Amino acid sequence: MARLVMKFGGTSVATVERIKNAARHVKREVEAGNEVAVVVSAMSGKTNELVAWCKEAAPLYDQAEYDTVVASGEQVTSGLMAIVLREMGIPARSWQGWQIPIYGSDAHGSARIVDVDGAGIIAGFDRNREVAVCSGFQGVHAESRRIVTLGRGGSDTSAVALAAGLKADRCDIYTDVDGVYTTDPRIVPKARRMNKVSFEEMLEMASLGSKVLQVRSVEIAMTQRVPTYVRSSFDDPENPNPGTLICDEDDIVEQQIVTGIAFSRDEAQITLRRVADKPGVAAAIFGPLADANINVDMIIQVVSDDQATTDITFTVPTADYERARTLLESKHDTISYQEIQGATDVVKISAIGVGMRSHAGVAARAFRALAEKGINIRAITTSEIKFSVLIDAAYTELAVRTLHSLYGLDAG
Repeated sequence: MARLVMKFGGTSVATVERIKNAARHVKREVEAGNEVAVVVSAMSGKTNELVAWCKEAAPLYDQAEYDTVVASGEQVTSGLMAIVLREMGIPARSWQGWQIPIYGSDAHGSARIVDVDGAGIIAGFDRNREVAVCSGFQGVHAESRRIVTLGRGGSDTSAVALAAGLKADRCDIYTDVDGVYTTDPRIVPKARRMNKVSFEEMLEMASLGSKVLQVRSVEIAMTQRVPTYVRSSFDDPENPNPGTLICDEDDIVEQQIVTGIAFSRDEAQITLRRVADKPGVAAAIFGPLADANINVDMIIQVVSDDQATTDITFTVPTADYERARTLLESKHDTISYQEIQGATDVVKISAIGVGMRSHAGVAARAFRALAEKGINIRAITTSEIKFSVLIDAAYTELAVRTLHSLYGLDAG
């Protein structure tokens, strides 16, 4: 007997019929003798509808009341799932985040999980192997007793945190794909599903553009050592595919140098020309951006021949581009730059793999291959297990396919 957490995303519970299909996956695990807690998202499209209602009610709505509204989507799904399971003859009850409880910070709309108390759910397991159907994406702030939500993709985070709190043997994330692929199959038809991927690699993939899992859910899985599967809810419940296991690096016998290629179109480039090269100039640029909660990624500094000025290039999320540019223009006299330039038609391509730790020249091969395809690199960043390049968006598919083939990731 094992203790499992099974999470079903919005597309997996988009209709009552799909909820019934997801319930058949739960039934399979219950009949195998496992203790099961289920975490559900809102039905596909419902959260967007609820958010739109908040904006229609008031452009500057209260964030705490916003959480009250948008958390209701998951409440509907958890109740429907419990009803379906009971109809199948399986003991089940719904749990809202505040009932478990999942404690969160008071940052409404983007709360972080502080603690999970799974005693009530475990008591249900012990009493009559009752399936706990939990509303994802939500929790409660201990002091105010107000509902808080965890931000988009928060149901993944709820599921992994609940698995850690229940000391579950594993967490199964059911979605509309059958696992984690070496890159987006829509870009590279030869992309293949991986049987296993390490926590560190998955964390990099999630943060660099892969949409399979939410970043914070991977962080929790890694720190709490929760084995996590990505599986498809659209598989035959009686004969499902194994999916992809996200686990410790030590659990992977054969490790490739590069595991996957990720890309992000959510990038904008800003360049400050002929900035005075003096102590404190970097702080004058990046300090105000940090204060404005604008995340800066790639940074390149090139000192001019006269040693008196420098060019500084960096990237920000596309949504923050205009705000960042306006802020820097307002700081012109403090920073003392000659010109500001920008571009939004760029994309970040990243190669990830723990094998890079022990192999030299991995990035150099990519630079050479991209050059042979006529692709110019605007910026480069590296870390222990990944490197990223910023290129013109028009070359996205060509670059991804080139690197995918270069590192032997093509199927067949």
